[in-house]
Amino acid sequence: MSNRTFTMIKPDAMKSGHAGAILDRIIKEGYKVVSLKLTKLSAEKAGEFYAVHKARPFYGELVEFMSSGPIIAAILEKENAVTSFRQLIGATNPAQAEEGTIRKLYAASLGENAIHGSDSDENAEIEGNFFFSGLERV
Repeated sequence: MSNRTFTMIKPDAMKSGHAGAILDRIIKEGYKVVSLKLTKLSAEKAGEFYAVHKARPFYGELVEFMSSGPIIAAILEKENAVTSFRQLIGATNPAQAEEGTIRKLYAASLGENAIHGSDSDENAEIEGNFFFSGLERV
């Protein structure tokens, strides 16, 4: 079990002005921000990040959406970070997310679901390494 996870506040949450509330919620839930960056993915970089979904029918739309505006990328630290963060953000489809979760509160749809959270310790490390160098970590 890792004590770190990776997250991204997605373009829809940035555009709707929810980034501050989402970051505030994450911190109030006891996560320590280890790395934080405001950036914008090119279509090429978004495609690279989501390469695991390349064969899926939604891949093109996902890449287009994730490169449509700025995002906030972060590495977070807390005991049992990956599992507890997935519970905090809720189901990918906000209609199925539990009350009080970030996606239930701020996501508009399955495609525009406000936030990303790593699904495993291994992916948290890979995803964190995609966005942050060693010099950008506390």
